[in-house]
Amino acid sequence: MASNDYTAALRQGRRSYRAALTKGEYPYLPILDEMISYTEVASIENVGIMDIPLSKIVGTKTVGRSNAFANNFMPLLPEESEFASKWSSLYNHQIDDGINDPIVAYEFMNQFYVQEGNKRVSVMKYLKTYSLSASVTRLVPKKSDDMENRLYYEFLDFYEVSHSYDVCFSKEGSYKKFLKLMGKKQDEVWSDDDRMDLHTACYDFELAFNKAHGDKLDINVSDAFLIYVEIYGYSKVINQTEQEMSRSLQKMWTEITLADQGGQVELVQDPEHIKASLFNKLLPTGVPDSLKIAFIYMKTPKTSSWAYAHELGRHYLEQAFEGKIETMAFDKADTEAEVEEAIEQAVAAGCELIFTTATQMVNQSVRSAVKYPKVKIYNCSIKMSYSSICTYYARMYESKFLMGAIAAALSRTDRLGYVADYPIYGTLANINAFALGAKMINPYVQIHLEWTKVKGIDARERLKQEGIVFVSDSDMITPESASRAYGLYAKREDGELENLATPIWDWGKFYEKIVQNIFSGGSSELDAQKGKKAVNYWWGMSADVIDVICSKSMPHGTSRLIEFLKSSIRAGAFHPFDGPIYAQGGIVQCEKGKTLGPDEIITMDWLAENVIGKVPELDELTDEARTLVEFQGIKVDESGTEKNAEAQTGSSDENGGHQ
Repeated sequence: MASNDYTAALRQGRRSYRAALTKGEYPYLPILDEMISYTEVASIENVGIMDIPLSKIVGTKTVGRSNAFANNFMPLLPEESEFASKWSSLYNHQIDDGINDPIVAYEFMNQFYVQEGNKRVSVMKYLKTYSLSASVTRLVPKKSDDMENRLYYEFLDFYEVSHSYDVCFSKEGSYKKFLKLMGKKQDEVWSDDDRMDLHTACYDFELAFNKAHGDKLDINVSDAFLIYVEIYGYSKVINQTEQEMSRSLQKMWTEITLADQGGQVELVQDPEHIKASLFNKLLPTGVPDSLKIAFIYMKTPKTSSWAYAHELGRHYLEQAFEGKIETMAFDKADTEAEVEEAIEQAVAAGCELIFTTATQMVNQSVRSAVKYPKVKIYNCSIKMSYSSICTYYARMYESKFLMGAIAAALSRTDRLGYVADYPIYGTLANINAFALGAKMINPYVQIHLEWTKVKGIDARERLKQEGIVFVSDSDMITPESASRAYGLYAKREDGELENLATPIWDWGKFYEKIVQNIFSGGSSELDAQKGKKAVNYWWGMSADVIDVICSKSMPHGTSRLIEFLKSSIRAGAFHPFDGPIYAQGGIVQCEKGKTLGPDEIITMDWLAENVIGKVPELDELTDEARTLVEFQGIKVDESGTEKNAEAQTGSSDENGGHQ
């Protein structure tokens, strides 16, 4: 009976009312007229009639009957009131025929306030309906630099092409990220089928999310949906039923809870920080006697210096654990579909441990880790907030600091060159470390920065034209197109290059320490805390996984200095990013007596004051570079400051952070 349902709704309303009072919150519906009385409205737009999610209807336009409802839209007036009778009649109408008349609502900052139809909203919310029809008027606030305002204007851009209110993200950049996951261009107008696919998927996901008690988390359902789409892929998600979503959501629930807690990442900066006896939580069979390991590469070891370096690491690993491990290598995994296929083949072949060696593989790595929870997957990246996989990377900036010191010590001028590839995080830390190392030796030195992935620019030719003799270039050779333009070199008068030093990524030792840890039954304590923190192995000279190899012709005094600095960095007695440090324009980035922390280094988005050059903008890059930078790079805003774009580091070749 409708009267019984009104009684149940009344209980929900009174419960919410008391809870709000206990917390010191306003217990009734928010009133839009009061809110906008102190907000400057830039425009009023008639949006038209459309379906809007019930979850986004949060208040009433005018004071009217606001006190008749608790802040969850459930009724507060007694059962014998006329209000209760009308509510019950609406309930019966919805059960028998369905309520089809649209309500009248105002949208402000991506939330809705009802002018006509408050009781209809109350009934529909009680019945847990996903959406209802509404005639919508939008109040657009004046643009400002407030974060919520910026986020709302991002939504307006999204709405311009989608005409959808089904998603409401809480982080800047999420709408662009979502469009990319959909395979849509930023200015591509949606079809009716596009809107219906998203509407249905959001409805099913909200049901699955609430069944998993996601409504008890701080993360909103749209942010959770974005994570879900990122892991499973949009084309698959829109074809899933609510039951399938529930099962899939259960498998990846740790990623949702991790995001709810702020996406904490634990950086394990030294192998000695790994504790024993916990790896059996990750490999349920306990400590293994042998391991079958797969390595997955973009491109091939012949065409990619990055893949070649990891392939050398694989061969080193086989020698270090001869008779105890078996390895397999899969190359040309350049798309997510190819990465997925390679992982599937590795799992089918019985691999218990898989290394995916490029940051672009991270999303598929997470999907596969969710699908195969007994297989341990490591992805070569840094600062990624996923608990289903481990990530690993090397602190190459330590070697770059030494390279800068060598260059300044050998150069007879105050001008050095630096060739970089992709403007992504990791790359800037390397550039700045080189600049600081050079400045330590020569306070007047300037670093002339050129980018190889800028359209129409020959970076090395530009440095030649500028008369730059000493240049820091690619870290490694590419077997198929080997040249002497790697590491630190000097260009002699006859045009020949003299190699002076090169930084080394010793992936063999990196992999050896990870595998030895597995065989000893050890793992990071936090590595076992799935769903609580993501874990990244971020090792440097202290772990002996990076180094600098110098030419035998280097002056004895310079060699002694570099060995001293290397030993000091290894021992933790010296840090490349000790203050004071200044960025271009004289901006203080680290004060005297202080040291930049890991997060500040990893997410570095500025150039040191003695660097001559800039971070290229997106439209200046080649198509290949633009794709990578959109995934994990840096964008430069109109004021010239750099900001985070999607992810937070890079690697060589495919990832670009080797320089």
